[in-house]
Amino acid sequence: MPYFFIIFGNGDIMKWSNLIPKESTQLALSIAKQVQKERDEGKNIFPPQNQIFRALELTPPENVKVCIIGQDPYHTQGQANGLAFSIANGNPVQPSLHNIFKELVGDIGCNTPTTSDLTPWAERGVLLLNVTLTVEEGKPNSHYNLGWHKFTTSVFQACTNLNQPVVFLVWGNFAKNMMYRIFPLGTNYKTLPSTKRKACLFSPHPSPLSANRGFFGSKPFSYANTMLEKMGSQKIDWSLP
Repeated sequence: MPYFFIIFGNGDIMKWSNLIPKESTQLALSIAKQVQKERDEGKNIFPPQNQIFRALELTPPENVKVCIIGQDPYHTQGQANGLAFSIANGNPVQPSLHNIFKELVGDIGCNTPTTSDLTPWAERGVLLLNVTLTVEEGKPNSHYNLGWHKFTTSVFQACTNLNQPVVFLVWGNFAKNMMYRIFPLGTNYKTLPSTKRKACLFSPHPSPLSANRGFFGSKPFSYANTMLEKMGSQKIDWSLP
């Protein structure tokens, strides 16, 4: 079964299965089977079945430097590719991703990306994980009640316990609520770099409804690199083709 292979790794030094509860991986497999059944019944569900766990496949735990928390996949045909905010090339760049690129250029001075596929970020240590891993066509957040959030919460929790420095870029209230679930109640996020070698940057979501309320100018990419270097890690190359 490909899902088992993806979740449990292929010989990496660290494996997600070693870091999250067994019941979480079993839940993920169960939900994936349910999603496949719905596909077999004729429903259009995104991303493709073999890309549901792609974020975990591309960014194993020992490589994680930055976590970007998404809500759920794009619900339009052909766009979702298993990575939060990422869009398969050949599709229009959606407004939130357009605003992410706008901030990226303004923040680090790179060229405007010509790709919409964020796979290079994932391969460089950016965990681009949606809280809900699948969605039915035309129905945003339609699979939240399947229980994906119980699995992904355990993944993000594991990231807070990694030995290496990790920076969380927390965009919008949905991601903020996830942070409140994975860190202990009363956590002072400003002290995280000195206590757990973890750092968090909270800002509004990059969607057109909120980007002008503080996402633009938040400089998340340079912040992440500054904190990584302060905590003894190498920075991320955020440039894209």
